Amino acid sequence: MIQRIQTLYLIVAVIVSAGLIFVFDLFTNNNQEVVFARDNYLYLGLFLGSALLSLISIFSFKNRKSQFIMGRLNIILNFILLGVFVYQSLNLSGETDVSEKGIGMILPIFSIVFLALANKAIKKDEDLVKSVDRLR
Repeated sequence: MIQRIQTLYLIVAVIVSAGLIFVFDLFTNNNQEVVFARDNYLYLGLFLGSALLSLISIFSFKNRKSQFIMGRLNIILNFILLGVFVYQSLNLSGETDVSEKGIGMILPIFSIVFLALANKAIKKDEDLVKSVDRLR
């Protein structure tokens, strides 16, 4: 249902996870080649998995509990993606592959923010329904 605010937050999370990864680069390696998420299957899979979870969550609006759980799983998935980026950029070997970080490395943070806002709105709806059920 598009009129709910959490649906808009989830749509923005889908756009960040599935659309902006093709626009913004993740990093520039030592050979001065720009690396996008589509160049590495791990990054692409994690980003598209996050977008797919958000899409499934949008269409499961009748079951708020599963929607809330999928939002939490999506937040965990984005933290894993952020951890992979941090590990990649702070590699402990002497020669690191990342020479310059791009804006694409902070896309999971934006996605986490919008997913947290969506979960807050879902929780608010669930509490409202529970309070109405108590009055019956």
